[in-house]
Amino acid sequence: MYIKKKDHQSILTREKEAGRFNPDNFDSLTKREVTILSPFGYELKIILVEPNHANHYIIFSHGVTENKINSIKYMNLFLQRGFNAIIYDHRRHGESGGKTTSYGYYEKFDLKTIVHWIKAEKRPDLLLGIHGESMGAATMLLYAGMVEDGADFYISDCSFSDFKAQLTHLLQTDMKLPSKPLLPIADLFLRMREKYSLRDISPISVIHQIKKPILFIHSKKDTYILPSMTEALYERKKGPKKLFLAENGGHAQSLNENKKEYEAVLDEFLLDFVFNEHEQQDAPSL
Repeated sequence: MYIKKKDHQSILTREKEAGRFNPDNFDSLTKREVTILSPFGYELKIILVEPNHANHYIIFSHGVTENKINSIKYMNLFLQRGFNAIIYDHRRHGESGGKTTSYGYYEKFDLKTIVHWIKAEKRPDLLLGIHGESMGAATMLLYAGMVEDGADFYISDCSFSDFKAQLTHLLQTDMKLPSKPLLPIADLFLRMREKYSLRDISPISVIHQIKKPILFIHSKKDTYILPSMTEALYERKKGPKKLFLAENGGHAQSLNENKKEYEAVLDEFLLDFVFNEHEQQDAPSL
């Protein structure tokens, strides 16, 4: 709930030094800052980036301890492909309000608020995608599977499949501790204080309810969230889907360490499941 967040300046320096964030290029983009009220009363800080004239938008949902600066490397891929973008800070991250991190439970309702805002701001029939990284991907899947399947497509980059299973993995590998009795105690604490349970943060339990296309991405060498979690999500998902297991990089490094392959699979996914499908829906009936 109170996991230590990365310092804003350290994220900025990291992304600049890696060549993933160019301040001059970012400053030159047509954009505006927006503040939206979360259904839980705090402010969500958003940047709406609109260099393109197409009615294509994508929302970026960052990982735990990060902020919207970390989403810029993904955003740039989609700007190059004609999309406009929304980058934002999750609750208790960056410039947004909120006292605790809930790993997708409350964050999914914030995401719904942003989806509704952009559809009202532009028009309901816009082409909308959501890209999530790590906790942001889990948030996105929980939104689409539990709240509403409100986007036209989703890209899930290194999501966990089940939060309790993820905590068990981290306890065993990082801390060399058994999951019992720690997790039952933690679950009781969450239910009493935060009004939700560990079992409520389980993308794999709702993935079958998502009808829209999903591109699943994970690095094979990820030891923090195991790639088998994404493989399980992919297997459980019904309907249009695609899986990309990157050869290089650890957690949340699929794009950074496999940029050419990442872009290639992204283009294939967009062509096969997004643009062609959208054109067919917009075509006049004969």
